[in-house]
Amino acid sequence: MGLKYIEIIKSVVLLLLVSLSVLFTFEVWNYSPNYEPLEQLQTVDISISEKKTIDEIIKPYKIITNLKDHVLGSTDTEKIDKILTEMNTWNLSDLQLVSQDKKKFDIAQILRQPSQMSFYFTGEVPMLVYDNVLLIDEVNIPEATFNRLVIDWSQSTQAPVVHLLSEMSGLHYQMQVTLPNKTSFLRNVVDVGQSFEEYVEIDRDNAPVLAVPKDPITIMRNTYYQEEINPIRFRDALFSDPNAVRRSQIDATHEEYGDDHAFMTVDTENKFLNYVMPTEESFEFALPSELLLNSIDFVNEHGGWTDEFRYAYMNPYSRYVRFQLYVGGLPVFSDQPNMSEIKETWGDTRVFKYIRPYYTLDVNIEPVQEKLPSGVEVAESLRESEELDFDLIEEITPGYYMIHDVERKLIILQPCWYYLIKDNWLRFAPKEPQGGGMSGLE
Repeated sequence: MGLKYIEIIKSVVLLLLVSLSVLFTFEVWNYSPNYEPLEQLQTVDISISEKKTIDEIIKPYKIITNLKDHVLGSTDTEKIDKILTEMNTWNLSDLQLVSQDKKKFDIAQILRQPSQMSFYFTGEVPMLVYDNVLLIDEVNIPEATFNRLVIDWSQSTQAPVVHLLSEMSGLHYQMQVTLPNKTSFLRNVVDVGQSFEEYVEIDRDNAPVLAVPKDPITIMRNTYYQEEINPIRFRDALFSDPNAVRRSQIDATHEEYGDDHAFMTVDTENKFLNYVMPTEESFEFALPSELLLNSIDFVNEHGGWTDEFRYAYMNPYSRYVRFQLYVGGLPVFSDQPNMSEIKETWGDTRVFKYIRPYYTLDVNIEPVQEKLPSGVEVAESLRESEELDFDLIEEITPGYYMIHDVERKLIILQPCWYYLIKDNWLRFAPKEPQGGGMSGLE
């Protein structure tokens, strides 16, 4: 009897355990914990200003129209943009290499031909990059550069031809143009080009073409309030972990931000910064198209185009790119380094050095018209100078000389003439034969 009851008790206990197991399993499946909602982390806004497209960054600073009996020219941004907008509707094809060893004299001869328009760029422009501006119907665009673009409509019965010329390398390419609307071409290119101001080509032997305004010119002298962009925003944009960045005061006008990989020196008086990532330094040749596109993309990533900056110069051997401040279609130069330029030097995969101002031009409080002598007068003064070889001058153009009033936090842009010689822009000053301020290029 005892054994009989023990077996019954075991069965009952086993049934209870199985029942409890099923109950607990059901509770686990249907259990919903009452977690407190996680606080959403705030992301840091590193977009300092608006992004820019390639056609806004790479622009000709001047266009010259050659007619049968006279030369016209313009630096007017509105007119230049109207012509470029029309060109964006074209289809360019049949890219051909005409020559790869043009001398400057030969290029000058091409630029002098009538019934054409010449676009002047300050730096060598990679064709693979400008393919983002013009519609080039080619699969294999070469890794080549140009600094002069010519539209030739001299053959009235045929479509225009576009020439791409490099005064540095001597390369000469040409393409055929398919016009979607010939009337639009005549109205927005030819007619606009014929509305330019009178220019004169300065006589020289084998030197590059030098075309300057025939008459005195009037330019606005501008005085801007200087608006400061907090360097903390650049710290947040340039360092991978802003919270790990340490700040230190170097002296009364310099401070430094840094982590274990990079550092950023800030000049608090002149309002520019210098970011360096030492481990990224490289001495390898960079493909021009990749170098320029990477440089533009890098600034776009943090919206660093705080004013109008245009591509101005590139050296693929030193992996260096420079963008110049422009106001009213004219370049701005300064005796104080780094005040009117954005400069990048690239490493293998990332930027090695980044130097730029961290101010922006605010309200123009005192615009005043000022008259400058004609380009012809400036050219003749330079020709008579005993301090330089006139035939080495590559360009003469109006521009702005920047005066930085630190005490009043003002930036004054004084209209001046500048001339380019041996990769340096020199300020023309009649009483100073050697020129004035110089903006050197690496």
